[in-house]
Amino acid sequence: MKFLFKRRLFSNTQENELHTEHHQSGILSASLTKNIACIDAIFSNTPDLTVRFLEIKQTGKQAVLIYLEGLTDKNVINNHVIRPLINDSNIDGDAHVTVGHVMTAIVWSDVEDAILHGMSALFVDGRAEAQLFDTQGWPQRAIEDPKTEASLRGAHQGFVETSSQNIAMIRRYIPNRELKIKELIVGRRGKTKISILYLEDVANVAELHELEHRIKKLNIDSILYTGELNELIEDNYLSPFPQFMLTERPDVTASHILQGRLAVIVDRSSSALIGPTTFTSYFQSADDYSTRWLVASFIRLQRFIGFLIAIFLPSFYIAVISFNYEVIPIKLLLSIGESRGQVPFPPFIEALIMEFAIEMLREAAIRLPQPIGQTVGIVGGIVIGQAAVQAGIVSNIMVIVVALTAIASFILPNYDMASGIRLIRFPMMLLSALFGFFGIVMGIVFLLAHLISLESLGTPFGSPLAPLRIKDLKDTFFRVPLWKLTSRPKSTNPLQPTRLENNHSKDDSQ
Repeated sequence: MKFLFKRRLFSNTQENELHTEHHQSGILSASLTKNIACIDAIFSNTPDLTVRFLEIKQTGKQAVLIYLEGLTDKNVINNHVIRPLINDSNIDGDAHVTVGHVMTAIVWSDVEDAILHGMSALFVDGRAEAQLFDTQGWPQRAIEDPKTEASLRGAHQGFVETSSQNIAMIRRYIPNRELKIKELIVGRRGKTKISILYLEDVANVAELHELEHRIKKLNIDSILYTGELNELIEDNYLSPFPQFMLTERPDVTASHILQGRLAVIVDRSSSALIGPTTFTSYFQSADDYSTRWLVASFIRLQRFIGFLIAIFLPSFYIAVISFNYEVIPIKLLLSIGESRGQVPFPPFIEALIMEFAIEMLREAAIRLPQPIGQTVGIVGGIVIGQAAVQAGIVSNIMVIVVALTAIASFILPNYDMASGIRLIRFPMMLLSALFGFFGIVMGIVFLLAHLISLESLGTPFGSPLAPLRIKDLKDTFFRVPLWKLTSRPKSTNPLQPTRLENNHSKDDSQ
């Protein structure tokens, strides 16, 4: 056995000639020397490329094993590839390795892609092919509790950056043969594996084909994040509302798959993409189905009320103070007037200053380390609010309005929906500053028209309200008991609408 570590075996002239002759033709050579020269040319200036020379037992043939050091598991290579090669090979020189997946490649493009994705390639002298071994072993982080989707009673497992592990976590929730996976490769430079998960006997075929078509037609260097894919395939890129749901939770993903939706897993990203979605699905959380239905309904109503407060409370304050102060009781009006007596700005500028201050504090709290971020968020808000009131820049009532608005936006379980609501707040404030209550009504009409016109994979975003679907209202603004949720949402157009056979109804037992 020989172990040699060489990076350059030929002069530049010889290397270029060999590379031109074989690599451009795309076919591997039977000459080990020429194959090594092509590898050396393909992976030039690649110091993490490892070339391990060895001699096959019994035949005495020379071979070389090539891999990228940081993307492979050295224990697998040493114990399950190299050891069988030098100790247990048959007379034809075939390697009886013990890795799980072995492929044969005869063209350079397959070899190059395999090495770049963590596989190792074995070249044997006299054979115009390479054997590719599944030896991936890049750095991975442990499974942790999701950061952006906290749950009290749900699972405390979140997705990681490896698609195979994410798919395995979903399979634990749906151990069923009808769970199918379609794999697509996107990207010219960094080829990204994208997996579409669905229940074959439940998911709508037209929606599956539409999603697959949108992903296949992407012509991009690489997909690094699930959010990039989300923006590239969504229906309306001008809308502040998300049309696909991003989640870090495998249990939430499994729940949506069981309802007939499609889940997209992007390799190297720690979140899944869910579609098609509706407006009301962004107000549901994992805890809603592990809590008694009365409590879950009360909390869900709070979320919808928080949605209205987060959008309309600052604009309502501006409209009342600027135009329609007659709707305020006289004692409250005198109190507000006394509080605003020293404020030099109109209500719109006052609200704009405070809203921007809150948004900057929120962003700063996210970017800073967690212990410091919490301190900045709490102390910064108190100090800035109190100092602004004492300096006469804003009134006490404005601080209360901004605080209530911020709290209302925090209650929403989906980060993308909450971010869209924060954005809508500012044009609503401008409309109320220009036209008062009439401006707010204009904003509501425009908002409703926009929500009704939106689609997610061809599914109406406003469902089950527009179009109206009475049965789906059981799990929207409130949640009925689980034994009443016998059917899947019609918005997903499932092939099997029934998900629970209610053979022992509560009504019958009573």
